[in-house]
Amino acid sequence: MTMLRSLRSTPRALLALAAAPALLAACASTPMMADPRVDNAALPEAVRVPAGEMQKLWTRGAGEITYECREVVQNGAPMPGQFAWAFVVPKADLTDANGKVVGKYYGGPTWEHMDGSKLTGKQVAVAPAQPGNIPLQLVRAEPAMGTGVLQGVSFIQRLNTSGGVAPAAPCAATNRGEKRQVVYAADYVMYGR
Repeated sequence: MTMLRSLRSTPRALLALAAAPALLAACASTPMMADPRVDNAALPEAVRVPAGEMQKLWTRGAGEITYECREVVQNGAPMPGQFAWAFVVPKADLTDANGKVVGKYYGGPTWEHMDGSKLTGKQVAVAPAQPGNIPLQLVRAEPAMGTGVLQGVSFIQRLNTSGGVAPAAPCAATNRGEKRQVVYAADYVMYGR
């Protein structure tokens, strides 16, 4: 009762109580954006999903890719004195069309949704992106673990890439083992039947 009496006598509290229904109504009426649709016919052939696959989920990944300065290995044999930045692992938050975080993406490759479903996959093909951006990619998904929206996903496309290429910094014997993170973003579009 004392709390109620003090709220009644506080003009700010009264304004907040009066505004609450309007704020709730505004939030409820904010339209949810639909997932952007991908036109597979407009994509490079290498990263198109097979006929009969239907788009199930669209997410935007934003994060970083770690690279390490390593000795070049060709056909399983080290190339003495030759060094290059090698891809190590990606890490990104996945957001929906409204910008809400819905999961994460990390090494494996692994996509993990906040609803508990998770999947991994193997690269099928790549296609060049604009210079300075990691390539477009098509991945065949393994059966999803857990129950949720990733169940039934059979293919994942990485599209609209931005950044993520190996560092421009020198890589030589003097900085062997050095790691660098590079910012990147990409759409991850998931398909199933």
